[in-house]
Amino acid sequence: MDTKYDVVVIGGGAAGLSGALTLGRARRKVLVVDAGRPRNAPAEGVHTYLGREGLSPLELLAAGREEVIGYGGEIVTGTVTTADRLDGGGFRVVLADGATVEADRLLVTTGLTDELPDVPGLAERWGKDVLHCPYCHGWEVRDQAIAILGTGPLSVHQALLWRQWSADVTFLPHTAPELDHDQRRQLAARGVAVVEGKVAGLEVTDGRLSGVRLADGNVVACQALATAGRLTAQASLLAGLGLETEAVEMSGHVVGTRVPADPMGATSVPGVWVAGNVTTVTEQVIGAAAAGVRAAAAINADLVAEETRRAVAAMDASYGTPEDYWDARYSEQTRIWSGNPNVMLVREVSDLEPGTALDLGSGEGGDAIWLAGRGWRVTAADVSGVALERAAAHAREAGVADRIDWQRHDLGVSFPEGVFDLVSACFLHSFVNLPREEILRAAASAVAPGGVLLVVGHAGWPSWQHTPPADVHFPTPQEVLDALRLPEGEWEVLRCEEYERAQDDPDGRPGHRRDNVLKVRRLPG
Repeated sequence: MDTKYDVVVIGGGAAGLSGALTLGRARRKVLVVDAGRPRNAPAEGVHTYLGREGLSPLELLAAGREEVIGYGGEIVTGTVTTADRLDGGGFRVVLADGATVEADRLLVTTGLTDELPDVPGLAERWGKDVLHCPYCHGWEVRDQAIAILGTGPLSVHQALLWRQWSADVTFLPHTAPELDHDQRRQLAARGVAVVEGKVAGLEVTDGRLSGVRLADGNVVACQALATAGRLTAQASLLAGLGLETEAVEMSGHVVGTRVPADPMGATSVPGVWVAGNVTTVTEQVIGAAAAGVRAAAAINADLVAEETRRAVAAMDASYGTPEDYWDARYSEQTRIWSGNPNVMLVREVSDLEPGTALDLGSGEGGDAIWLAGRGWRVTAADVSGVALERAAAHAREAGVADRIDWQRHDLGVSFPEGVFDLVSACFLHSFVNLPREEILRAAASAVAPGGVLLVVGHAGWPSWQHTPPADVHFPTPQEVLDALRLPEGEWEVLRCEEYERAQDDPDGRPGHRRDNVLKVRRLPG
């Protein structure tokens, strides 16, 4: 074993191996720890498993192990005794032989333990001719003499169910509650005989079950015995993580325990998933395998999300501060933007009476210079000193330098003082971490009574960008509006919509892009 894995799978049955196979195909480094004692080992074959019908349980697992190994997975024979969380994240897994490994995520597929009725000889024949599930074993004992060992309130249901596979079914109440009138009528109607008395042992002839011996010495002949034990999740190793089991009820009666989880197998402990009988006690082999696949897919998606967060943080760190990033960006060329005002700003502001304006993310000054040229007194804020120097030079060339106050702000840290008749934030997007919603709420607070807030942003990637990053979300205008948290009755929504505009690709070929615009007015008074 190595010392560190993406995922450690604890338990190598159908759920665990299917999960490991899925993770291996997702190019994850995965280790399976398995004791090699599957619950269904005594059974002759696995059933209702499409494409694998009747295959020996051990042969199925051997094939599964080869498939896991074929995709780079590792398998070790052993037992996990404890698992605990590491201070820096992830988990430490301790094996019974003292070996330890670390993992970013855990998939627990340890199954359950059948707590069988205390009848001499019963445990030795479990899975052979002492059975529990008619869907797993019913066909193999069809039309044979089947006895049902009553152990609880659901035993009558079990007897009626097994009647589907044979007309020769005998119900032995044993320790089950006394039958009521309706239950006796149901059994009689289905031709199920009832033989009272405690069961004292089994009769075996030539290596096969031949009958059930009652405490009074009488023997009820049968070729198969069906019963139900308590189904207890094997989850003690999770105690160190604070993960506890809960009772499983059927028809109002407790039949066992499980580790609770959501439909994808995620437990209440972040980073720990479960699949198979440890969480779904009635799961058959094919269902356990499917649950392993679902959990593995969820684990991989969770790892991808975490890796993406780390990559974004690393990218932000490589950029340095927002000031450093944008200064470097503007220093790459003598002009980044066209110098023209944003089309939506021109459309939405042209009919407003000039007053005071705040231009957030002013860049090279196209919007601020246009506003100043129309008579507005403008405060223009940007994080880049390079951009502000360039914008100030353009303003002098345009003859409006005296109407613009250029201010350097990292808007997530500081914000221009004052209130304004117009606050505009056009395309306030950034590759560097930008608390956009907080900035826009500050922008709304800076609008004077009767003033206007104009927010213009991208609604998607350009038409010519065929493989855009999948983890970038462009908010809708309604989402922008909701994020502002404007007090009801104090604002009027003038425009909240998407629109399309032309945007050529880097080689000058025609293209288009969808943007959105939000225009709101603070009511006077």
